[in-house]
Amino acid sequence: MNKLSSIRHDKTQIDTVRMRQYRLGRVREQLRKQGYGGIVIFDSVNLRYATGSRNMQVFMLRNPGRYVYIPTEGPVTLFDFPNCEHLSEGLETIDEVREAITLSYVASGENLYDNARKWAKEIEELVKERQGGNKKLAIDYSPSIGLVELSKLDVEVVDGQEIIEHARSIKSDQEIEAMKISVRTAEQGMIRMQQALEPGITENELWSYLHQTNIAQGGDYVETRLLNSGHRTNPWFQECSDKVINEGELVAFDTDMNGPFGYFTDISRTFYCGDSEPTDEQKRLYQTAYEQIQTNIDLLKPGMSFREYAEKSWKIPEEFFPNRYFTVAHGTGLSGEYPYIVYAQDFEEKGYDGIIQPNMVLSVESYIGSPGGKEGVKLEEQLLVTEDGVENFSDFPFEPKLLK
Repeated sequence: MNKLSSIRHDKTQIDTVRMRQYRLGRVREQLRKQGYGGIVIFDSVNLRYATGSRNMQVFMLRNPGRYVYIPTEGPVTLFDFPNCEHLSEGLETIDEVREAITLSYVASGENLYDNARKWAKEIEELVKERQGGNKKLAIDYSPSIGLVELSKLDVEVVDGQEIIEHARSIKSDQEIEAMKISVRTAEQGMIRMQQALEPGITENELWSYLHQTNIAQGGDYVETRLLNSGHRTNPWFQECSDKVINEGELVAFDTDMNGPFGYFTDISRTFYCGDSEPTDEQKRLYQTAYEQIQTNIDLLKPGMSFREYAEKSWKIPEEFFPNRYFTVAHGTGLSGEYPYIVYAQDFEEKGYDGIIQPNMVLSVESYIGSPGGKEGVKLEEQLLVTEDGVENFSDFPFEPKLLK
């Protein structure tokens, strides 16, 4: 057995009760701030954030058979997949478990509209019973048929995405410690990738070391398929494949890993394959990306507006602008999340303002590759915003061969 695969991270220091209570409290705090009486959450990651309960997260992305109703005050009701009520036993965030009505054609067939009416009626009854006359109900998202039927009843439906994203954006001390465990897990997988990287291995084979390490440590899944080599590193967002990695090629990847406790590790590196010397062009691309993230890390501090950060951030050369990453920085928690901070040139069309606050976690991004260029470089760091600056969650090294 590989020695690294036997390493076990100590998770006992995480007070999961305290973490769950903080997160549910954040959701309710945002509900009160907006004047809403409650929220229905379908998104499986949002549901886990609000309650600490999970069940077939990826399956539920297509099969809406799990949702939770959270009033601003009062009992929380989880609607779970049939015969799964035991999964939430012992969770202090959930007061009641009912069987969910799955609002999909595959589950309901010709009964879909009848089931949607039953679903809407049950939600309306909870609103009347637990929201003290407040008819405003936030929903993060719902199958369209559910919203159609709910709109016919005595409920004022409002979008709930803002509630959840703002709740998730400020981390507790327990969340921060859990995120550090996720990052250490990803780094362990990255070390194994580095050890396995040699000419002849395929992209998929190399990428599998990250997955195996994550699963062995109790992590969940990798959210994207972003590992590319050679010509497939440019443009970015090509998915991992059976391509064989060759001597002298760059290998770029983004972890995008939901690790232990469900927390997202979002860091990127670009490796060099083989014992030969990198080309001057490979070094130029790498050093440009490195300069971008180091400059933007040094700039980051609490109290800055998103616009100010975008405007002061490293100025990407015109050569690389068309292939730029879509954000300069973005929030990270149980997934990529609020805020997205775009380039200054994109701000009027795609940006929005806000304030960088202590206990936000932001991933600072760089992709450097020219349109039509042979290769590209992806680098990224994940940072905790503190009262006076930032703390980098990762100390995984950069490539010395490409920096000299």
